[in-house]
Amino acid sequence: MQDSSLLLVKILSRRIPPVARSWLERVETLTGTGARLGAPVSEASTWFDRDRFLATFTAAVRVLGKEPLGLHAEERDELADAGIAGAIEGRGLDELGRVTMLVQVSRRLPAPELELLLRVCYEQGDGRERQALLRALPFLVEAERFVPLAVEACRTNELPVFEAITCENPYPAAYFPDLNFNQMVLKAMFIGVALARIVGLDRRRSSELARMAEDFASERRAAGRSVPADIGLLSLDHERERATRIPE
Repeated sequence: MQDSSLLLVKILSRRIPPVARSWLERVETLTGTGARLGAPVSEASTWFDRDRFLATFTAAVRVLGKEPLGLHAEERDELADAGIAGAIEGRGLDELGRVTMLVQVSRRLPAPELELLLRVCYEQGDGRERQALLRALPFLVEAERFVPLAVEACRTNELPVFEAITCENPYPAAYFPDLNFNQMVLKAMFIGVALARIVGLDRRRSSELARMAEDFASERRAAGRSVPADIGLLSLDHERERATRIPE
């Protein structure tokens, strides 16, 4: 399996405009790749410049633009094999650049510094910066460290940011405690996000989630409001019916 960080760099390098080559070189320096690739992680704080990293992270949209990637079939296969297709499929070039930066630096920066960096990126970033950060989470080193940040992101009122952590993202199913995962699913249903977009919903379905969904449906019916058509995906009966269905 190809290293995910190297694969992202390869895909980015194929699309980066000539005028942005200096940006990519700066990224290599800031993330500790290139000449510093062999340096031990414990020395990362002696070279890392957080302010320059943040400035370069922000500049990605200006330097790279928002043009959709338009992945080739071979690239899709490589991304699927590496388990990172959802991070960039259908995204803009600026988002690929930012995801690449975060994945690369997570392999060189000590955990406390990385946690602080992500916190600052999220709190100071605009919507597109936050989306890139959230989509990068599953591919960072020791990804479980960032559950509090991901749970906080679920509370946002910005739909694109909420979708970045909830949809086509394996992170919540892999790391969220049951309560936080269930709350995320109910919010998705409440605001009209298709439940089929939640990665790992099948394996995280539970009797408690089914009960919460039924309570939600009852409240909607009592108020004379419609119930989401895909609420059945949260029923344990749905899983049993699918398991016992006779193939045609």
